[in-house]
Amino acid sequence: MVPFSLPRRNPIFQSHLRFVMIRKAILVLIFILIGLACEDVVDIATPSEPPRLIVNGVLNVDATEPFIPIAIRISQTDNFFGETTIVPLESIIIITEFFDEFGLVSATGVSNLTELDVGSGIYVPDPSFTTDQRIPTEVLELDPLFILIITYDGRRYAAQTRYIPSVPIDRLSQGTETLFDDDATEVIVSFTDDATRDDFYVFDFGFGEFSVTEDQFYQGTSFEFSHFYDRELVPGDEITVQILGADQGFYNYINLLIEQTENNLGVFETPRATARGNVFDITGLDNINVVDNLGRPQDFPLGYFAIVETFQGSLTIE
Repeated sequence: MVPFSLPRRNPIFQSHLRFVMIRKAILVLIFILIGLACEDVVDIATPSEPPRLIVNGVLNVDATEPFIPIAIRISQTDNFFGETTIVPLESIIIITEFFDEFGLVSATGVSNLTELDVGSGIYVPDPSFTTDQRIPTEVLELDPLFILIITYDGRRYAAQTRYIPSVPIDRLSQGTETLFDDDATEVIVSFTDDATRDDFYVFDFGFGEFSVTEDQFYQGTSFEFSHFYDRELVPGDEITVQILGADQGFYNYINLLIEQTENNLGVFETPRATARGNVFDITGLDNINVVDNLGRPQDFPLGYFAIVETFQGSLTIE
């Protein structure tokens, strides 16, 4: 029997083999070094700015109710990725100014607000006063000017608004069309615009989903549009859609927040980019009617103060 043995390698083959092994070792070493480099922690600078108050002061009015539903939520930003925190105010009031035929202030009323549920950040008319601090809806017919004054941490903030009417929803129905997602639910909204004025509208579809429209191209006529929900709705789900009156400033503000949040956050949550509303820092000013932040562009809180007529409709998903 011939004994089994490995074939002998010639010198050229052995030299080539050593070269291949060395090259593989070098490549392995390079990949190891790259992998270690990829594990290094990279510090990314995030936008930072001082904490700001957040004023959620949009009051939805049902004109058939006896009083304006005043409930203003105040919080404060923490940092770019942080949560909002509730802060105690020194005072918060709403001044109501009435005007005569010459445009001069003829009467003034003051509504003092308080945080009944301490720590909630929600301020309502103070029931401890001997006089009623609520504001009757009947005063809206006189077109007064409402001024919100907030005092916090030694600084004063103010916002102004007038009552903004709206129109009812004529019809709310479920559609069958889809947009980009086959699971999207279409809701069709129809309403009739008021021909006597230029109107802006904000629609609240719930779940932090909003849209805005103006009557530039449908003034005084019926208008219908579709909204496709960003979340999956199943048969039996009940949705509520609200139509809010708006002036151009409120319309622009909500439109900006919609663009920033892309429907991923409620528009009244902390915006990831700084959107300026109609609340201003008036510390040191002797005229509360000057609320435009001229000369102090960085001193302002976030949020909005508005008193708007609101109608709503409900729909059960089929």
